[in-house]
Amino acid sequence: MTTSRWRSSSNLDLRLEVFRYGLVLFAAIIILKLAYLQIFQHGFYSTLASGQRELFEELIPERGDILVHDYKDETTLPIATNQKLAFVYADPRLVVNLDNTSQALGKILGYDEATIDALKERLDQPADPYEPIAREISEETLSQILTLEIPGVSYVRESSRLYPEPEMGGHVVGFLGTNEDGSTSGKYGVEGFFDGDLAGTRGSLMSERDVAGRLIAVAQSELIPAVDGADILLTIDRTIQYKACSALKSAVQKHGADGGSVVIVVPQTGHILAMCGMPDYDPNIYNEVDSINIFNNPAIFAAYEPGSIFKPMTMAAAIDASAVEPNTTFTDTGSVMVDGWPKPIGNAEGKVYGTVDMTTVLEESINTGMIFSMRQMGMDVFEKYVKSFGFGVGTGIELETEAHGDISSLDEAAEIYAATAAFGQGISVTPLQIVMAYAAIANGGILKSPIIVDEIHRADGTVEKRVSRDVAQVIDSKTARTISAMLVSVIEHGHGKRAAVSGYYIAGKTGTAQVARTNGIGYEQDNTIGSFAGFGPVEDPKFAMVVRIDNPKDVVWAESTAAPLFGEIAEFLLQYFEVVPVRKGGD
Repeated sequence: MTTSRWRSSSNLDLRLEVFRYGLVLFAAIIILKLAYLQIFQHGFYSTLASGQRELFEELIPERGDILVHDYKDETTLPIATNQKLAFVYADPRLVVNLDNTSQALGKILGYDEATIDALKERLDQPADPYEPIAREISEETLSQILTLEIPGVSYVRESSRLYPEPEMGGHVVGFLGTNEDGSTSGKYGVEGFFDGDLAGTRGSLMSERDVAGRLIAVAQSELIPAVDGADILLTIDRTIQYKACSALKSAVQKHGADGGSVVIVVPQTGHILAMCGMPDYDPNIYNEVDSINIFNNPAIFAAYEPGSIFKPMTMAAAIDASAVEPNTTFTDTGSVMVDGWPKPIGNAEGKVYGTVDMTTVLEESINTGMIFSMRQMGMDVFEKYVKSFGFGVGTGIELETEAHGDISSLDEAAEIYAATAAFGQGISVTPLQIVMAYAAIANGGILKSPIIVDEIHRADGTVEKRVSRDVAQVIDSKTARTISAMLVSVIEHGHGKRAAVSGYYIAGKTGTAQVARTNGIGYEQDNTIGSFAGFGPVEDPKFAMVVRIDNPKDVVWAESTAAPLFGEIAEFLLQYFEVVPVRKGGD
């Protein structure tokens, strides 16, 4: 009996000891777990807790508008602005009938059967609380969707970029595009160059909320307001831009050309009144273009050998350097040998002009006469003037994708490079560089920097005014008047007759340029670029303009393509500016 009691007592002590150690082990595990959670998992649970009681919301700013002038009405109009469109989405958990829902939505949204089937698959996810359906839905389409009262289908309003006048040309404005990460940013044109200003600055709101999700008024909160984007007011005139772009489009279509461009500038201020390029695109549907090359603005991106429209710069340089005068003569034999080239360089169509003066050299666009002018002033002086006119460097215009052109051949010692450059070959320029050079002649020899942004209106009410700067006094005012008179004679008696405007003195020059091969020496066959550059009226210039027609298929010479286009737009401009004619009829 005693032995039995002892054994029973011993077993009880053992069980108590095991229980005691078990409690100690359990307590140790709990302590270790708490330590692990509080030390190593502190950040996770802190974030989880804050997510339940804290509210963080990113505040999105409104993107600024891009506007143009209507100088006649003294108003401004947006060519890029914002609109509120619907974003339709679904909660698949609440969708009642997959077939009916996908068919109904697909019919309204214009889906084909394959797209409807794909939508049905996306909605067939009972555990998915969110499935996007379509963005940028118009009010009309949204109304049709809401009328059906489809279970699980909802919408929110989203800000969407709108370009209300796509016929104004997409190259200047650019577009708001989607990035790989789903964000948006400005691309090309003003949208791209001024993306940071237009986008504004994002803000945030951080506060605490109660169990019902309501903000706690007395809780600590932090608000960083969003700053809306700036509005960009361009120097572009809406009416002139529309006329120039429409006329360019018609000319390109008429001649079956590959493309073209027009730039119009105020000589005294450098303000760009119009800038158009073809082929063009609609920024509202930028994703439908056949090639991304279309996004590049040909007026500032497409550098080319200018041909004879470059000759006035050579002549202006020679006159300014006192190397020649308008009545200086030379005898043309049809061709001339130059150092560094084994063959003689001749005139267009092999023509021979005999003894002629410098005015006739411009009127008849005589290549050998331009080489003569270059030789009279010397290659180094010629190169100095070319650079002074702004060629070979960017103009600084505030647009994406400006090219600098290429005049590096003038650094070569051989005479051939300066000789061909004298009549516009072997160097490349952009239409914008050309029109600014002609504007310099119209402006008494002063080269201005081009301005396409007039004002920047910021959210805080401040206005930043853009002002052109004087780049250089390229030629003196007397030389500018002389070359201007010679260019009037080119239109009156030379190849520019179809650029004339009855009742006015217009200065200008044609140019039919060959297109250099991209994969070898020489020029492409049956491919030319016709240009006309000039300004008017010559006594008080209101505009300088360059027009360019790329590879016309029906005619070769610029006097039949670019000159008539220049004349049409010039006549419109003179009427628009209400310039009183100074000549009677065609005198």
